[in-house]
Amino acid sequence: MSAQGAMSQEQPHRPLTYGDLFDAKGDLASMPVTKEDALMMQNAEALTTGQTKTDSPACIMQSAADKNLQSRAISPDRRTIVPEGGVVVAQLTTVPGDAKREYIIAGQTVVRETTLLRPTDPIVAREGSITIGEALEAAALGSCDKPVEAIDARAIKSAEERATGLSLPMKDGIAATAQSAAQLNPGVDDFDKTTIGDILTDASSELGADKLVTQEDARKVREAELRGQKGEGGQPGVIAAALQAAANMNTEI
Repeated sequence: MSAQGAMSQEQPHRPLTYGDLFDAKGDLASMPVTKEDALMMQNAEALTTGQTKTDSPACIMQSAADKNLQSRAISPDRRTIVPEGGVVVAQLTTVPGDAKREYIIAGQTVVRETTLLRPTDPIVAREGSITIGEALEAAALGSCDKPVEAIDARAIKSAEERATGLSLPMKDGIAATAQSAAQLNPGVDDFDKTTIGDILTDASSELGADKLVTQEDARKVREAELRGQKGEGGQPGVIAAALQAAANMNTEI
């Protein structure tokens, strides 16, 4: 059987859609969740709440987007209507105490929740440009339990270099920590392995400097990620995917 014939018999995995995750309707319900969409939600959520909880819509979307890529249910460059329609996290009350919050994707409210409104919270999260630090935090959000490997360490080092302009890892910085973790993880129990979340959750504050993600940044990080990997040219790793999604968003703003 030819390679083309074998491929034609493969049954593609069904991607996780917005209808699977939220109370979405219409065209949005059947749309697959992508890394770009998830990063938009992470940015909107962070602007409103100042943090992203592990059970938040942003975290749920990041996890779904990662699964869609890892299972090859969608291609890395898959686009949806979300970037055009936008993502908003809106506060419906401004009085102290309980506040109702809506998560709106492409003009459709998909989640309603009640939270404690802080005086410093903005009323509506607006879509904005994404920095390298924020993209790394998005990667941590979607892959918080993934042990750091050599491919991750190379990508993190490149991202730090692009953010700071320094060619050598900062002492005790995220790149140095990632490199150490990648070397030590193979020799320790799974429970004790250092994860992506351990290193990148607060990447924005731990970088010595930061900058908006460009297509050049995303390309350099992807090249670093692949360095030394023989025959590896398929799905990007979690770091490169997050940087590429951020670069795509910034290009459209």
